[in-house]
Amino acid sequence: MATISLRKGNTRLPPEVNRVLYVRNLPFNISSEEMYDIFGKYGAIRQIRIGTNKDTRGTAFVVYEDIYDAKTAVDHLSGFNVANRYLIVLYYQQAKMSKKVDQKKKEEEIAKMQEKYGVSTKDKVVCLYNMMHELFLNAKLWFLKIGNSF
Repeated sequence: MATISLRKGNTRLPPEVNRVLYVRNLPFNISSEEMYDIFGKYGAIRQIRIGTNKDTRGTAFVVYEDIYDAKTAVDHLSGFNVANRYLIVLYYQQAKMSKKVDQKKKEEEIAKMQEKYGVSTKDKVVCLYNMMHELFLNAKLWFLKIGNSF
């Protein structure tokens, strides 16, 4: 199988380019063989991981042996139509992925605390309103004191 190559002497790549690609908008029933057929055209693949649970269906990680092959795949497969779905092919960025996981964990923790202490969204709005009102009154008093001292 012929592969398409990007190598041109001493080509400098942008810092976000790496060998690991994150693929979104995949058909839920795509097989590993189909993934290897699609992505293998651009170079040797070390590993493909397809999402299988509810949160990761339609996504996959593709790891190339060579960074230039990964760049070529991104350049050619972003927007590629597979089963009437246009692929979104991105370079995997650990920092962005961990932020999403951290945010999700924080939201789950808040929900558990709300459930544990019986706090509803309405209670939070009333509490926030009371806090803001108290701050406003304190600021008003502070300005009145300052105004009288001059």
